[in-house]
Amino acid sequence: MVAILLVTAILVTLGTHVNLITVSMSLLLVVLASATFFGRNPALLASFVAMLCFNYVFIPPIGTWHIADSQNLFAWAAFTLTAIIAGELSAYARRRAREAERLYEELQKAFQDATEAAALKQSEKLKSALLDAVTHDLRTPLTSIKASVTTLLDSEGGHRTIELNSEGRAEFLDIINEETDRLNGFIESMVQLARVEAGTKGASAAFSNVEEIVTIALERAETIAAEHHLTVNLQEGLPLIRVDARAIAEVVYNLIENAVKYSASQTTITITAIQQADRVFISVTDEGKGIPPEMREKVFEKFVRLDTGHSDGLGLGLAIARGIVEAQGGRIEIKTGDNGIGTTVTLMLQIGEL
Repeated sequence: MVAILLVTAILVTLGTHVNLITVSMSLLLVVLASATFFGRNPALLASFVAMLCFNYVFIPPIGTWHIADSQNLFAWAAFTLTAIIAGELSAYARRRAREAERLYEELQKAFQDATEAAALKQSEKLKSALLDAVTHDLRTPLTSIKASVTTLLDSEGGHRTIELNSEGRAEFLDIINEETDRLNGFIESMVQLARVEAGTKGASAAFSNVEEIVTIALERAETIAAEHHLTVNLQEGLPLIRVDARAIAEVVYNLIENAVKYSASQTTITITAIQQADRVFISVTDEGKGIPPEMREKVFEKFVRLDTGHSDGLGLGLAIARGIVEAQGGRIEIKTGDNGIGTTVTLMLQIGEL
């Protein structure tokens, strides 16, 4: 709060040398700094004080809480919303960075039983991967959010430098919404990986129906697969399998999501389930470019992604899938799709014994 008041005093001293955009960005920087160094609650307080100062000191008529010009009212509202969102996101990223550090410490502890040289090598690789994930995959959506907010601010107020109509503003708000969802997805992947590596995914195994598992995955994938043709081939009379149904449905959904991502629209994605001996095989096949043989094992490693031009994701999906499946006594493998086209990923799960 003191920093907000100090910056406000400096800006007032500068007088005509600053405009509303300069003022708003200066106050936003203080809000972000508060979130980064002190956390969520100080950032919210800083954003509230900044909003009051912005209104009372800089928006005409100066020295009152009244806002005469509707454009200035929109600029004030945009600043207030941006300050709160920016403070929350910065504080959120700070908390997640701490969780990443704790995860790193936990994984370091797990390597204590190995030789000192092997443990050191492994921990350095993990540290590098975590740093890469935080600096690239988390910074990218934050950069998009920052650029969108800056553009919105530049288009409002008495010193607008960019002209935006309502459709243009809506487009930038959509970007902010989508990138926020993307950040949330990254964090969920990190948390899920931590749970898998902690060995918690096999605890709720029970007798589960294969058809119900596939149905749950398909219902969740309905939106993302809207531009593809989904085909389901389930063998009749499939036995029950002893697994955590929700976790396996999550794996099947992940495989469908990958198939959508790495195959062209209007192509077919096929989900099959058959019994062979004492196992049930659940497969997802796409008609994409396929995965080179030398990469079919490597893609199950953490933070590994195919170089196909798709930058979304941390490269954790298949690592999480393998962890879930193997925790429940199953296997997962990749091979070429039917007729040498695309990719087939197959889950091999044990039949439950009554």
